[in-house]
Amino acid sequence: MTITQKLDWPRDEDEQWAAVVELRLALDQQAPADLTQRILAEAHDAVTDTGRTASDLFGAPEAYARAAAEERVGEEYRARIDARGMTPGERFTASLATLGVVGFVVAVTQWLRDGLWQQASWSSVAGFSAIVLAAVLMAATLSAHAAGRIVGARGFAVGAVLAMGAGIAAAGALPDERLFEFPAPALAVAGGALIVAAVVLPDAAVDRWFTPGLEGSDERWLSHVEGLLRGRHAMPAAEARAHVQEARQHLASSGESAEQAFGRAEVYALRLAEGPRREQRLARRKLYGVTAMALLLAVIFVDELREREPTSVWFWFYVGALGYWIWYAARLWRRESSAGGDRP
Repeated sequence: MTITQKLDWPRDEDEQWAAVVELRLALDQQAPADLTQRILAEAHDAVTDTGRTASDLFGAPEAYARAAAEERVGEEYRARIDARGMTPGERFTASLATLGVVGFVVAVTQWLRDGLWQQASWSSVAGFSAIVLAAVLMAATLSAHAAGRIVGARGFAVGAVLAMGAGIAAAGALPDERLFEFPAPALAVAGGALIVAAVVLPDAAVDRWFTPGLEGSDERWLSHVEGLLRGRHAMPAAEARAHVQEARQHLASSGESAEQAFGRAEVYALRLAEGPRREQRLARRKLYGVTAMALLLAVIFVDELREREPTSVWFWFYVGALGYWIWYAARLWRRESSAGGDRP
């Protein structure tokens, strides 16, 4: 249940105003849920006490959400999250939950299509294991990149590619004869267990997995700032290195430690990166990522579409999935084209 449903607004227009504020705080400002609740509760009290509409008291909901966030969402919080409003730990657990949902849906679909008992072979076990391992490693790649662990992200990415390649090779080389049978609900239970594990696993604990120890080393602090600028804030490598070089020169001349001179690495990186150019960089990264996903799905699905009949449910599933990503990529490219060519 959302916050706007819990609060009893006097008028429909006030409820609509609050819904827009809640949406903008979540999507544009990445405000914490408890802060959003406090902001809306205070607005609700003012509307109820004065008898005036929310628009009369606070103006346009988009502007109010932006002003409230700027006033009350501190640097410490904004420095910990990425463009999607998630910490590295939250991103990782969300990816695990998504993997669990996909596994659950696939298991139920297989159950309905092929019956209760499913057959497994050495090749299918190898292929399935490779897909799961590669998905987990890609989740770790994205989380490490958002945490500024550039080298670690590359390592996870290479591991994902190797796992997928090894799985494909093993699936082609291993025998396809039946190895054993298992009930389809077992896979659904495994997917559900992964969802539960992702929910139960503390995000703060996972954040610590991706956070390097910086105590007592200015070089590690500077390296982490560079990684955050490149990973979390999408800054080009040359520009990030220039910022770090300036900081290094300041430390050499002042004799201070990095923590004393600049504070926490995440907050300092945020200050260096903030501004319209950061939004442009993040939008461009999203554009390239969505385009790459559309191309990847086109390569993966082309054979499936050739082999499936138009009467098959899977045929239309592939058509719908591929069509969505192509449409999404085209939409982002149109937006990029209309926005003009300011390049950082």
